[in-house]
Amino acid sequence: MSYRIDGTTIYLTRGDTFEAKVEARLPDDEGGAAYAPAAGDAIRFALKADYMDEKPLVVKDIPSDTMLLVLEPEDTKTLPFGKYVYDIQITYADGKVDTFITKGRLRLTEEVD
Repeated sequence: MSYRIDGTTIYLTRGDTFEAKVEARLPDDEGGAAYAPAAGDAIRFALKADYMDEKPLVVKDIPSDTMLLVLEPEDTKTLPFGKYVYDIQITYADGKVDTFITKGRLRLTEEVD
C-alpha cells in the first residue's frame, strides 16, 4: 500500500491510486451515528494547494452508495511534491450543504521512477 491515513491527514505517493471509505457523522445531539446518504445527496472531495486558492486542483465526486473516495494516478501525477489541503462536503437532496471534513491535509511524497 502506497498511502496511509492519520486522522484527516493523507500521505500518498504521487501518481499512485488512493482508495478510502469516507464517513459522515450526525451531530452529537442527534446521536453522533454514521450518516447514510439518502437518494439525491451528493458528496464531493476538493483538493487545493492552499485554502485561499480560488480553484481546486482536484475535484472528485464520491458515490453516495459506496462512500468510497478514489484518487486515480492521473489526479496527482503532475502535482508538485508537498503539502495540500482538502475538504469533503455533502449537498443534501434539499440543497443544504454541510462540509463534514474540514482542514484535511494531503502530503504528496516522492516516488522512485
